[in-house]
Amino acid sequence: MLSKLNSFGTSGIDGYLVTVETHISGGVPAFDIVGLGDNAVKESRERVRSAIKNNSYCYPSSRITVNLAPADIRKSGAVFDLPIMLGILECTDALPKISDKFAFAGELSLDGHIRGINGALSMALCARESGITHLFLPAENADEASVVTGINIYAVGHITQLVEFLRGSGSLAPHTPQPAKTAEKLPDFKDVKGQDEAKRALEIAASGLHNVVLSGPPGSGKSMLAKRLPSIMPPMSLEEAIETTKIYSTAGLLGKNSGLVTQRPFRSPHHSVSTAALTGGGTNAKPGEISLAHNGVLFLDELPEFHRDALEALRAPLEDGRVVVARAAQTHTYPANIMLVGAMNPCPCGYLGDDFHPCTCSASQLERYKARLSGPLMDRIDIFVKVAAVKYEELAGDSGDGETSQEILKRVLAARTMQQKRFEGTAITSNAAIPPAMIKRMCRTTKGAQQVLEKTFRSMGLSARSYDRILKVARTIADLEQSPLIEDIHMLEAVQYRSFDRKL
Repeated sequence: MLSKLNSFGTSGIDGYLVTVETHISGGVPAFDIVGLGDNAVKESRERVRSAIKNNSYCYPSSRITVNLAPADIRKSGAVFDLPIMLGILECTDALPKISDKFAFAGELSLDGHIRGINGALSMALCARESGITHLFLPAENADEASVVTGINIYAVGHITQLVEFLRGSGSLAPHTPQPAKTAEKLPDFKDVKGQDEAKRALEIAASGLHNVVLSGPPGSGKSMLAKRLPSIMPPMSLEEAIETTKIYSTAGLLGKNSGLVTQRPFRSPHHSVSTAALTGGGTNAKPGEISLAHNGVLFLDELPEFHRDALEALRAPLEDGRVVVARAAQTHTYPANIMLVGAMNPCPCGYLGDDFHPCTCSASQLERYKARLSGPLMDRIDIFVKVAAVKYEELAGDSGDGETSQEILKRVLAARTMQQKRFEGTAITSNAAIPPAMIKRMCRTTKGAQQVLEKTFRSMGLSARSYDRILKVARTIADLEQSPLIEDIHMLEAVQYRSFDRKL
């Protein structure tokens, strides 16, 4: 007696088809699961046995062999509990032959309830690509999976519900997704007193997805400014929302009955974060903080306090827009299209250059502090901003005088519209992502602007990467002004943001 059912595993953030083969034969009673499964997969034996017996189905006193194919790919998690159980019931004629257009995934509790799993959205996308027409998932995963069109998603809460349906004696309708939840209200820029220069820099950063470092004394509002960035970033497209949701689903960070992630992520790991937690990986590989910030903001507060190896691990993702985690058995690739925002004090005591608090740091302390941030990492930052202490007049003024995030967002959206027209027919989505081969064509300058850039390049000894990044920032500034060409005033402002690098 042999059964073959469809299920899915996840590799990175993508799903792949797994065939659950169940064979029951004579001999000494045993239950073996093969196919390179981890401990959670092997423990399915006990969960499946108890679920079958506790719901009065016949459990065979025979030799049961389950193979998870392809057998050369490591499987993890309890996602195969449900298809293994159904395979046993099919082999014992408790169920009729199950269609090869059906697929199943879910963890069993001992009483037969079906618990949620990670990666349901990735599995639904893979199911559609594999020609599956009916996908049966735990009820708490149905909302996230039902955003995939062209496939019927069934929400199952208990095995008896599914068994009756497969026998033809019960009803189970395709799941209808719930209306999207009201987006959480984001912090508003109107709450920030003063700091007009920093607000302008963050507006430019949001318009072109540029990396930013904010430097200033304690209490000047660096963190407050950074936390308001998502409020002036454009809404996510459906494609971006699906990709972001796949990451959170794979990482197990979606709540019960959650649909798409529609707000841009804002991740702010503590400075003690390890390299593996930042980039991803581990025994059962999962996305790290860099990928969890995909299509959003990765905020590193107290930037120089992060471990040096963790900061250096940012270099490749910032350049390539992806994280590659290589292990002996398998290589995982996670998307990482992020805006990096760093905040730091100008020195260890925090008051270098402050008018009222004298700096107590020695020259050697300053050198060691600056050396924590390597040149190659700083070369990947587009905008450096000095955030000064807030003046009394600005703090005591009317809180309603500041410009709202909604007003800033209108200008950001207008700049993004220009970029969309410019990049039409390409895979580029923002000025920061313009490849070197397209810089000249995408960032056309006036003669005066080119002269400004040439003078800056020679006087500051910039690298080729810095040259490109200044051009990209200048292109974004021109977009905010709705200018087709980069003019000298746009280039001068872009150069100003780069010159702060030499003063940090």
